[in-house]
Amino acid sequence: MSKPGAYTRADVVDTALRLLDQYGLADLSMRRLAAELEVQPSALYWHVPNKQTLLALVSDQIIGRAAPVDDLGDWKATTLAGATAIRNALMAFRDGAEVVSSTLALGLGADGALARIRGGIDQYCPDAEIARVSAESILFLVLGQVWHEQQRMQADSLGVVAPAVEANPEDAQAASRVLQEQIDSFEFGVGLILAGLETRMAAVR
Repeated sequence: MSKPGAYTRADVVDTALRLLDQYGLADLSMRRLAAELEVQPSALYWHVPNKQTLLALVSDQIIGRAAPVDDLGDWKATTLAGATAIRNALMAFRDGAEVVSSTLALGLGADGALARIRGGIDQYCPDAEIARVSAESILFLVLGQVWHEQQRMQADSLGVVAPAVEANPEDAQAASRVLQEQIDSFEFGVGLILAGLETRMAAVR
Protein backbone atom coordinates (compact mmCIF):
# COMPACT_ATOMS: atom_id res chain seq x y z
CA MET A 1 0.00 0.00 0.00
CA SER A 2 1.05 3.59 -0.65
CA LYS A 3 2.43 5.74 2.12
CA PRO A 4 0.71 9.05 3.03
CA GLY A 5 3.46 10.98 1.30
CA ALA A 6 2.99 9.04 -1.95
CA TYR A 7 0.05 11.23 -2.92
CA THR A 8 -0.99 14.82 -2.28
CA ARG A 9 -4.08 16.50 -0.88
CA ALA A 10 -5.00 17.37 -4.47
CA ASP A 11 -4.84 13.66 -5.34
CA VAL A 12 -7.22 12.89 -2.49
CA VAL A 13 -9.70 15.56 -3.58
CA ASP A 14 -9.53 14.59 -7.26
CA THR A 15 -10.13 10.94 -6.39
CA ALA A 16 -13.03 11.88 -4.11
CA LEU A 17 -14.57 13.94 -6.91
CA ARG A 18 -14.28 11.01 -9.31
CA LEU A 19 -15.87 8.64 -6.78
CA LEU A 20 -18.66 11.14 -6.14
CA ASP A 21 -19.47 11.23 -9.82
CA GLN A 22 -19.33 7.44 -10.05
CA TYR A 23 -21.19 6.39 -6.90
CA GLY A 24 -22.97 9.48 -5.54
CA LEU A 25 -22.66 11.27 -2.22
CA ALA A 26 -24.30 8.52 -0.16
CA ASP A 27 -21.58 6.06 -1.16
CA LEU A 28 -18.62 8.42 -0.95
CA SER A 29 -17.03 7.12 2.25
CA MET A 30 -13.55 7.59 3.64
CA ARG A 31 -13.14 3.81 3.52
CA ARG A 32 -13.99 3.68 -0.19
CA LEU A 33 -11.68 6.61 -0.88
CA ALA A 34 -8.84 4.93 1.01
CA ALA A 35 -9.37 1.70 -0.92
CA GLU A 36 -9.22 3.60 -4.21
CA LEU A 37 -5.94 5.20 -3.15
CA GLU A 38 -4.70 1.85 -1.79
CA VAL A 39 -4.02 3.16 1.72
CA GLN A 40 -5.47 2.58 5.16
CA PRO A 41 -8.37 4.94 6.02
CA SER A 42 -6.28 6.46 8.81
CA ALA A 43 -3.71 7.59 6.24
CA LEU A 44 -6.24 10.00 4.73
CA TYR A 45 -6.15 12.10 7.88
CA TRP A 46 -2.67 13.25 6.98
CA HIS A 47 -4.39 15.36 4.34
CA VAL A 48 -7.98 15.92 5.53
CA PRO A 49 -9.01 15.87 9.21
CA ASN A 50 -12.54 14.59 8.58
CA LYS A 51 -15.14 13.89 5.92
CA GLN A 52 -16.73 17.32 6.29
CA THR A 53 -13.45 18.97 5.34
CA LEU A 54 -13.08 16.57 2.42
CA LEU A 55 -16.55 17.50 1.11
CA ALA A 56 -15.73 21.18 1.52
CA LEU A 57 -12.63 20.70 -0.65
CA VAL A 58 -14.66 18.72 -3.19
CA SER A 59 -17.26 21.50 -3.18
CA ASP A 60 -14.59 24.12 -3.86
CA GLN A 61 -13.29 21.95 -6.69
CA ILE A 62 -16.75 21.73 -8.27
CA ILE A 63 -17.26 25.50 -8.07
CA GLY A 64 -13.72 26.12 -9.25
CA ARG A 65 -14.50 24.29 -12.48
CA ALA A 66 -17.28 26.72 -13.39
CA ALA A 67 -16.49 28.53 -16.61
CA PRO A 68 -15.09 32.05 -16.12
CA VAL A 69 -17.46 34.90 -16.90
CA ASP A 70 -16.39 38.22 -18.40
CA ASP A 71 -18.11 41.53 -17.85
CA LEU A 72 -20.81 41.53 -20.54
CA GLY A 73 -21.46 45.25 -20.25
CA ASP A 74 -24.86 44.71 -18.63
CA TRP A 75 -25.12 43.82 -14.94
CA LYS A 76 -28.15 41.59 -15.43
CA ALA A 77 -26.53 39.64 -18.27
CA THR A 78 -23.29 39.30 -16.30
CA THR A 79 -25.16 38.04 -13.23
CA LEU A 80 -27.16 35.53 -15.26
CA ALA A 81 -23.98 34.30 -16.93
CA GLY A 82 -22.33 33.81 -13.54
CA ALA A 83 -25.35 31.92 -12.20
CA THR A 84 -25.47 29.79 -15.34
CA ALA A 85 -21.78 28.92 -14.99
CA ILE A 86 -22.42 27.73 -11.42
CA ARG A 87 -25.47 25.77 -12.56
CA ASN A 88 -23.49 24.02 -15.28
CA ALA A 89 -20.67 23.18 -12.87
CA LEU A 90 -23.12 21.61 -10.43
CA MET A 91 -24.85 19.65 -13.18
CA ALA A 92 -21.51 18.26 -14.34
CA PHE A 93 -21.14 16.10 -11.22
CA ARG A 94 -23.52 13.63 -9.67
CA ASP A 95 -25.03 15.10 -6.48
CA GLY A 96 -23.07 18.29 -7.12
CA ALA A 97 -25.81 20.54 -5.75
CA GLU A 98 -26.20 18.48 -2.59
CA VAL A 99 -22.47 18.58 -1.87
CA VAL A 100 -22.19 22.34 -2.36
CA SER A 101 -25.42 23.05 -0.48
CA SER A 102 -24.36 21.03 2.58
CA THR A 103 -20.94 22.69 2.56
CA LEU A 104 -22.48 26.15 2.47
CA ALA A 105 -24.94 25.24 5.23
CA LEU A 106 -22.06 24.25 7.51
CA GLY A 107 -20.06 27.36 6.60
CA LEU A 108 -17.11 25.26 5.44
CA GLY A 109 -16.51 26.57 1.93
CA ALA A 110 -17.90 27.09 -1.57
CA ASP A 111 -17.71 30.87 -1.12
CA GLY A 112 -16.59 31.14 -4.73
CA ALA A 113 -20.13 30.41 -5.89
CA LEU A 114 -21.53 33.50 -4.21
CA ALA A 115 -18.63 35.62 -5.40
CA ARG A 116 -19.25 34.68 -9.02
CA ILE A 117 -22.90 35.67 -8.80
CA ARG A 118 -22.13 38.92 -6.99
CA GLY A 119 -19.81 40.01 -9.78
CA GLY A 120 -22.66 41.47 -11.82
CA ILE A 121 -24.83 42.58 -8.90
CA ASP A 122 -22.04 44.62 -7.32
CA GLN A 123 -21.77 46.62 -10.54
CA TYR A 124 -25.32 47.85 -10.04
CA CYS A 125 -26.03 47.77 -6.31
CA PRO A 126 -23.87 49.93 -4.00
CA ASP A 127 -25.51 48.53 -0.87
CA ALA A 128 -23.34 45.58 0.17
CA GLU A 129 -26.02 43.96 2.32
CA ILE A 130 -28.71 44.14 -0.36
CA ALA A 131 -26.21 42.83 -2.91
CA ARG A 132 -25.32 39.91 -0.65
CA VAL A 133 -28.92 38.93 0.01
CA SER A 134 -29.80 39.21 -3.68
CA ALA A 135 -26.83 37.03 -4.68
CA GLU A 136 -27.70 34.48 -1.99
CA SER A 137 -31.28 34.31 -3.27
CA ILE A 138 -30.01 33.51 -6.74
CA LEU A 139 -27.52 30.95 -5.41
CA PHE A 140 -30.27 29.21 -3.42
CA LEU A 141 -32.41 29.15 -6.56
CA VAL A 142 -29.53 27.54 -8.48
CA LEU A 143 -28.86 24.96 -5.78
CA GLY A 144 -32.53 24.11 -5.30
CA GLN A 145 -33.30 23.69 -8.97
CA VAL A 146 -30.19 21.62 -9.72
CA TRP A 147 -30.77 19.46 -6.63
CA HIS A 148 -34.31 18.79 -7.85
CA GLU A 149 -33.08 17.97 -11.37
CA GLN A 150 -30.36 15.64 -10.11
CA GLN A 151 -32.73 13.84 -7.77
CA ARG A 152 -35.18 13.37 -10.62
CA MET A 153 -32.45 12.10 -12.93
CA GLN A 154 -31.38 9.60 -10.28
CA ALA A 155 -34.98 8.46 -9.75
CA ASP A 156 -35.52 8.13 -13.50
CA SER A 157 -32.36 6.03 -13.85
CA LEU A 158 -33.71 3.67 -11.20
CA GLY A 159 -37.16 3.56 -12.79
CA VAL A 160 -38.75 5.04 -9.67
CA VAL A 161 -40.53 7.97 -11.32
CA ALA A 162 -40.38 7.30 -15.03
CA PRO A 163 -38.48 5.04 -17.41
CA ALA A 164 -35.03 6.23 -18.33
CA VAL A 165 -34.82 7.97 -21.69
CA GLU A 166 -34.05 5.47 -24.41
CA ALA A 167 -31.73 6.12 -27.31
CA ASN A 168 -34.21 6.90 -30.07
CA PRO A 169 -34.96 10.18 -31.88
CA GLU A 170 -38.37 10.77 -30.30
CA ASP A 171 -37.09 10.33 -26.75
CA ALA A 172 -34.02 12.45 -27.49
CA GLN A 173 -36.27 15.27 -28.67
CA ALA A 174 -38.42 14.94 -25.54
CA ALA A 175 -35.34 15.05 -23.32
CA SER A 176 -34.12 18.13 -25.19
CA ARG A 177 -37.45 19.87 -24.62
CA VAL A 178 -37.38 19.07 -20.91
CA LEU A 179 -33.84 20.41 -20.64
CA GLN A 180 -34.81 23.61 -22.41
CA GLU A 181 -37.82 24.03 -20.11
CA GLN A 182 -35.54 23.69 -17.10
CA ILE A 183 -33.15 26.30 -18.48
CA ASP A 184 -36.02 28.66 -19.30
CA SER A 185 -37.43 28.24 -15.78
CA PHE A 186 -34.02 28.90 -14.27
CA GLU A 187 -33.46 32.04 -16.33
CA PHE A 188 -36.96 33.29 -15.57
CA GLY A 189 -36.38 32.81 -11.82
CA VAL A 190 -33.07 34.68 -11.92
CA GLY A 191 -34.75 37.43 -13.91
CA LEU A 192 -37.47 37.81 -11.29
CA ILE A 193 -34.92 38.25 -8.51
CA LEU A 194 -32.97 40.82 -10.52
CA ALA A 195 -36.16 42.70 -11.39
CA GLY A 196 -37.03 42.77 -7.69
CA LEU A 197 -33.57 44.14 -6.88
CA GLU A 198 -33.98 46.81 -9.55
CA THR A 199 -37.35 47.84 -8.10
CA ARG A 200 -35.91 47.96 -4.57
CA MET A 201 -32.98 50.12 -5.60
CA ALA A 202 -35.22 52.51 -7.56
CA ALA A 203 -37.32 53.00 -4.42
CA VAL A 204 -34.36 53.95 -2.21
CA ARG A 205 -32.57 56.24 -4.67
